[in-house]
Amino acid sequence: MKLDDIRREYTQAGLNREDLADHPIDQFEQWLRMAVDANLNSDPTAMTLATVNNDGQPSQRVVLLKELDDEGFTFYTNFGSRKAQDMANNSKVSLHFGWLQLERQVIVYGEAEKLSMKQISKYFMSRPTSSRLGAWASHQSQKIGSRKLLEQAFEQAKRKFADGEIPVPDFWGGYKVKPTAIEFWQGRESRLHDRFMYRLVDGTWQVDRLQP
Repeated sequence: MKLDDIRREYTQAGLNREDLADHPIDQFEQWLRMAVDANLNSDPTAMTLATVNNDGQPSQRVVLLKELDDEGFTFYTNFGSRKAQDMANNSKVSLHFGWLQLERQVIVYGEAEKLSMKQISKYFMSRPTSSRLGAWASHQSQKIGSRKLLEQAFEQAKRKFADGEIPVPDFWGGYKVKPTAIEFWQGRESRLHDRFMYRLVDGTWQVDRLQP
C-alpha cells in the first residue's frame, strides 16, 4: 500500500472573515448544526481530548460533547481515569472536532474545570440505566484480568441497586473546557486551506487569518 498516493482535493467550500460570527461559540454552533444535519456519522459530537501527564507525555482519546454554552464545552468521565489524573495536574487541554466529510476541523485550546455536584447529578440521572450501572462497574484506566471480571462487576452493581435509585459514584463526574482560543479550518484546493483563529484577549475575542 502506497500511503503517499492517498490524497484528494478539498473543494466543498471556503471560509471568509466576513462570514464568521463575532463569538466563536456561535460559529461553532453553526458548524455543529451543519454536521448533525449532514448525518455524517453516528457521533457528530465526538471530540478528541488531548491532555499531558507529569512526564510531559501527551495522550488523546475520543469523548462526547454533552453540553455547550458561552463558557465552554462539557464532557463526563471517571475521576480515576488517566485523563482526569492528567487534568488534576495540568488543567490545560485541547479538543479536536474532525468533520472531514465536510472538509472541516475545529481545534479548541483551553482549561478544564470540574463541574458542580448539582450539574453532575442532573446529567447522571438523565443517563440510561445501563450507563449508570456501567459507571459503577468500571474503574476506568485501571488494569483488569479479563472481560468476565468486568461483566461480573456490572452484574454486582445491577443487584446492588435493583430496588432503588442508582446514585452518582463519588469517583465519577464532568468537566467544562473553557476556551482561550478556537481555530476553524476549512479545506481548500491546492492545500491553500482557510484557517481562522479566535483568541481571547482582555475579555474580547479577536480573530486572525492563519496561513495554511
